[in-house]
Amino acid sequence: MDSQHDSAPASRPPESSRSQTTLRVNGKPHTLTVDHRRVLLDLLREDLELAGAKKGCDHGQCGACTVLVDGRRVNSCLLFAAALDGCEITTVEGLAGDGEELHPLQRAFLDRDAFQCGYCTPGQICSAVGALAEAAAGHPSHVTDPAVPSGEPVALDREEIRERLSGNLCRCGAYPRIADAVEDVIP
Repeated sequence: MDSQHDSAPASRPPESSRSQTTLRVNGKPHTLTVDHRRVLLDLLREDLELAGAKKGCDHGQCGACTVLVDGRRVNSCLLFAAALDGCEITTVEGLAGDGEELHPLQRAFLDRDAFQCGYCTPGQICSAVGALAEAAAGHPSHVTDPAVPSGEPVALDREEIRERLSGNLCRCGAYPRIADAVEDVIP
């Protein structure tokens, strides 16, 4: 199913500053006419009505807007939507797929009470999904033991989890429970 959206603001910029862009968001294609200045976060929240990713700092420093683009975690407040033509975008709403079962990390966050106000939770969960995939693919972090062979999966201990999620801030201080939730889903 292909949906058509017009993401231009009320005062339309000239045609030369807009592009038709197709994004696959949570498994569904969306073709939009996008102002070149529009960031992915605003497109997701305002045009596609996906309110999971939050606008925190709007400078890529807090991680509240974290989503997955082609499986990699990104700060959606920093990416121009028009530059993502053809990309697969996954938001917290799409992690569980079409079923009613939650993604294992979503379930772990609930089971561990890994949130307080919940504002940062969608970004924390998307970041954790990305961090798990990065470790499995052998991407080292700042704290990865240099003796780990390049390209081999990185074991996720508490220090690795904390380092990999350090770009996602929680003003409530739920960090210990967030790390517990991530530990619960490590294969």
